[in-house]
Amino acid sequence: MIRKIALLVLVGTLMTSCVSSKVFKELEGKYARLKRENRKMKDELGALERTSSADKKALAELDAKYQKLKAERDDLEGKYNAAQANYENLKESYDALEKNSSAAIASNSRKNRELLRQLEEKERALAAERSRLDKLQSDLEARSKRVNELEGLIAAKDAKMQALKNAISKALRNFEGKGLTVEERNGKVYISMENKLLFESGSWAVGAQGQKAVKQLGKVLGENPDIAVLIEGHTDNVPYTGNAQLSGNWDLSTKRATAIVNILVQNQKIDPQNLTAAGRGEFAPVASNDNSAGKSRNRRIEVILTPKLDEITKLLNDI
Repeated sequence: MIRKIALLVLVGTLMTSCVSSKVFKELEGKYARLKRENRKMKDELGALERTSSADKKALAELDAKYQKLKAERDDLEGKYNAAQANYENLKESYDALEKNSSAAIASNSRKNRELLRQLEEKERALAAERSRLDKLQSDLEARSKRVNELEGLIAAKDAKMQALKNAISKALRNFEGKGLTVEERNGKVYISMENKLLFESGSWAVGAQGQKAVKQLGKVLGENPDIAVLIEGHTDNVPYTGNAQLSGNWDLSTKRATAIVNILVQNQKIDPQNLTAAGRGEFAPVASNDNSAGKSRNRRIEVILTPKLDEITKLLNDI
């Protein structure tokens, strides 16, 4: 409760007093940090996809090695069987020679002993090869299981984000055609709300229709506590001069993002630790600022939903 009161006092202070350069620099630093975190997340996701591909390749190589060793084992077994048959033939010859000549018997005995020695060596080699193949097969099965688990987790995350996108689209259906779009890209869900749905020109106070849309979004987010939520404010390239409290478009975009956060945290099911507000000013346009239609599209709030990757990271560390 104290934290909420402090937050309301801070917001009130920011809305009624001039923003110092220190606050601006803090917001600017926070944006840079969020940008680095976003880039790090992208890098981690790319690394996860590369690791999964490398594991698949390693699995294929391990399987090829296993097949080669299996063929070598079969060849050893064939040689062993041939030697066994040869031994039986020699034994029969020994029995026949035993009746005729002691010298022949002694010679045949030496051959038999040598053959037995060779058979014992082949048996030991075959046993060692079987042991090596068993261990290789065990390692192959364990690696395959972990790869399957990793693929399953990634597929589950993708399916969950698609389901989340569908749930948000359904919840915000009444606002379609009013400057709101929902799409899924690269495993993330992007909700874009143009300012005409949320704010009056130059203001960071959310209107009644905008509050309704944000609260509808909050209901869906409250049911998905394992999703990280980044709220970005964007403007066109027209310099802001409407209020002495603000230093420019970057400051305005940050205040608008914070206004959306303040509405979302009213939903007690939403963990404030999952929310991040950032202002990007006019520096991430989605359309040309050379015409009014493009400027209207650029004046927007983007809500970016990202799945938490703790489980996938842990599984990758175990591989």
